Amino acid sequence: MGQYFFRLPDIGEGIAEAEIAAWHVKPGDKVREDQPLLDVITDKATVDMTSPVDGVVVKLHGDVGAMAPVGSVLVELDVASEVMAPPVGQDTAQDRRAAEMKPEASPGPQASAPVNADPTASPATRRRAMEWGIELKNVQGTGPGGRILTEDLERYRAADAPAKTAPRHGVEEIPVIGMRRRIAERMAQSKRTIPHFSYVEEFDLTELESLRAELNASRHENQPKLTLLPFFMRGLVKLVPEFPNINAHYDEDARILKRFAAVHIGIATQTGQGLMVPVVHHAESRDLWDLARELGHVAGAARNGSAVRDQLSGSTITLTSLGPLGGIAATPIINHPEVVIIGPNKLTERPVIEGAFIARRKLMNLSASFDHRVVDGYDAARFIHQLKRLLEHPALLFLD
Repeated sequence: MGQYFFRLPDIGEGIAEAEIAAWHVKPGDKVREDQPLLDVITDKATVDMTSPVDGVVVKLHGDVGAMAPVGSVLVELDVASEVMAPPVGQDTAQDRRAAEMKPEASPGPQASAPVNADPTASPATRRRAMEWGIELKNVQGTGPGGRILTEDLERYRAADAPAKTAPRHGVEEIPVIGMRRRIAERMAQSKRTIPHFSYVEEFDLTELESLRAELNASRHENQPKLTLLPFFMRGLVKLVPEFPNINAHYDEDARILKRFAAVHIGIATQTGQGLMVPVVHHAESRDLWDLARELGHVAGAARNGSAVRDQLSGSTITLTSLGPLGGIAATPIINHPEVVIIGPNKLTERPVIEGAFIARRKLMNLSASFDHRVVDGYDAARFIHQLKRLLEHPALLFLD
């Protein structure tokens, strides 16, 4: 028995260090085997670290936000000691500090006494006081014998007016740590290393929306509700053979373009921890319902914090959508080392002139960003127009 040193284990995938995201224990805590000690964040995911032994926490190594190399000591545990409770009636240091910081009760507001119990004023001044809602007994007169003048009313009214909002000062410094730091690093890497260019095209999704409504109305109980994203995913899968460069990674160090046969579609997802990109693997082998089911599964896991590493890695192309919050257009940032990101925007119903008639159509602007080292502008436009053709004539999505 004695001291046990819990070290950061080798998490795999060539990861040499991890960031301390949160501590779940503190010195003096008694822990059991498999009890969570801390969370660490790698480039891939947040990992829960549990205690392999029973014991008492002696010391924590590293603050939240600190980087810990693989093999470094994170927690010292005493595997023989027992936690001692403070004797009854004896304050702990924490209790004493809390008592010292407890604010004293402040006296309540006191009613102000009248400054002029028997006010004198001219009829005109009294009329003005009535118009302004001022009680004369509260006004200090400056006229002969304490007589209240109109100027006294004006001064009282000005003093009683609501005070202007005071200008604010000070700066709050918030450490950028955890998932927020990972997001910042990835976004900076993408913008620093990838020469982006963006392209926006208008899509008429009236027929697609009609098809989606029909499919949702006739779906079985075990089938998920269809959103627009599975149709976009289906369109990407259909176009990869014709445009293989869109489903790729670019290795700038080796200057190699890696084109993938499998289509692993990342879905940019907002979570309580920030932006995450869960992945629908092998989209090419899934039908529309399976795409929707897996999309809901991995996005839900990302939002509730249960996503595992495999669900958050390996994407070859990414979709990003703000859904009903989406604006007219966007310039999405590519998910490095991918070369394309597709961003559907908000779907709106607008009048469209069709010959001699005006029709109601459901329109959407689609934004896309490309790595100009890999994709030329002409090829990007051709790819988007082919995607437009598929989605505007949705029957084409299901042809072999």
